[in-house]
Amino acid sequence: MTPAPLKRILIVGGGTAGWMAAAALIHVTRGTVSVELVESDAIGTVGVGEATIPPIVLFNQLLGIDEDEFIRETGATYKLGIQFNDWLRKGEGYFHPFGVYGMRIDAASFHQYWLRLNKAGLDDDLGAYSVTTMAARMGRFTRPLRDPRSIASQMTYAFHFDAGLYARFLRRRAEAQGVVRHEGRIADVVLREGDGFIQSVRLDDGRELAADFFIDCSGFRALLIQGALKTGYDDWTRWLPADRAVALPCERSGPLKPYTQSTALDAGWCWRIPLQHRTGNGYVYCSSFLSDDEAQSTLRDRLDGDVLADPNFLRFTTGRRRKAWNKNCLALGLASGFLEPLESTSIHLVQSGISKLLLHFPDTGFAQADIDSYNRLMQVEVERIRDFIILHYKATARDDSPLWRMVGAMDVPDTLKQKIDQFRSRGRVFRYDDELFQEANWIAVMLGQGITPEHHDPITETIPLDHVRQRLHQMRAAIRQGVEQMPAHEAFLAERADP
Repeated sequence: MTPAPLKRILIVGGGTAGWMAAAALIHVTRGTVSVELVESDAIGTVGVGEATIPPIVLFNQLLGIDEDEFIRETGATYKLGIQFNDWLRKGEGYFHPFGVYGMRIDAASFHQYWLRLNKAGLDDDLGAYSVTTMAARMGRFTRPLRDPRSIASQMTYAFHFDAGLYARFLRRRAEAQGVVRHEGRIADVVLREGDGFIQSVRLDDGRELAADFFIDCSGFRALLIQGALKTGYDDWTRWLPADRAVALPCERSGPLKPYTQSTALDAGWCWRIPLQHRTGNGYVYCSSFLSDDEAQSTLRDRLDGDVLADPNFLRFTTGRRRKAWNKNCLALGLASGFLEPLESTSIHLVQSGISKLLLHFPDTGFAQADIDSYNRLMQVEVERIRDFIILHYKATARDDSPLWRMVGAMDVPDTLKQKIDQFRSRGRVFRYDDELFQEANWIAVMLGQGITPEHHDPITETIPLDHVRQRLHQMRAAIRQGVEQMPAHEAFLAERADP
């Protein structure tokens, strides 16, 4: 049969992933394809993905979302990076900022000139050359300006927001544009005879929903991609042994900091995410070294406000689905795999999956070449993110608990080992396959985790040291002055509190 355009797409599962997919697909297809979503109010969503990275700004823009409205509707605050505490050693910390360090001087990357000064004992604060780091330190925020002469043009940001409110916000928009929502639980998945494609899903009340293309957003249950299609799973526990998390929101306390906080503990790490109406808290841990009760108790002791809800416990196996797209089913979110939220990549991977789907948008022929291309791209992206997260664990000087001794001694993927070796040698960072994290991201975490280059790039020696020092001194002064002129983070938010 000649392939025909898709007529009906069914998204199984709501939550952040499901409604991101629904909102994007109905917007991009302009109503030429029926987009439907089935979910059950009786089934809770994970809903703890509250921190994001800068590409979320582009996703909202793609959907035509007014940012001020989004801020109001989701209880959002701005995020300029992540403050890591106690990861290298107890009592020490570093900041992983969004954006870039400094401005290019000559042939080498900016940080190479800083390394040269650092080796000469003339400078030790790389963060002073990051606009977002300095804004985070001072509690300042403004949106980037288009004028490249302005320091504010280097502002790069993301959001903290309430994932449940974001899903409801997107649902309202998607339904207004024509997405049809079905309430109900999935009781069975019907496969087509002959090729094993999904034909329909049957709900527990007997209704049957058929479609040409199915998107599995059913969370850890992975009802379609795994339950029906038996796609398989690559387990990465040997590198990322944390397998539990507990989330516990509390009342706001203190100023709204424009960054996420991640603090390493004996059996894992905890997060603190400031929202307008509450603070998000959680503990990601390894159950081999800590019980659920101990994890909850530890987290409660760290809260700086009254508890607002019962603890939400999650169990997971870090890894990825062997195929994110199998036959006429594509998995997004937790159905496609899980990477702990250390670098706030969960929602980004949903966004990336949707973007790559639009680039490979199918017809009823479901060209295998396109499916294979999609799977390769997603595999590479997820594996590079995996490496970045492993780096935080591997590069540690901590040996004060069994977890840290174990991860400090573990072997790592060759792709990560190569990056560490290159950086340790001359501070060089090479990116492959259009990976998510940029040079500045790797520099921040490598240095923050104690990986110090033995040498700097020799090409920096072509410029006299005094000249380099003068240029960097001017940059530091300009960045500080520019950031001091920005409004306070809370003041910026307050101006957008009312339409």
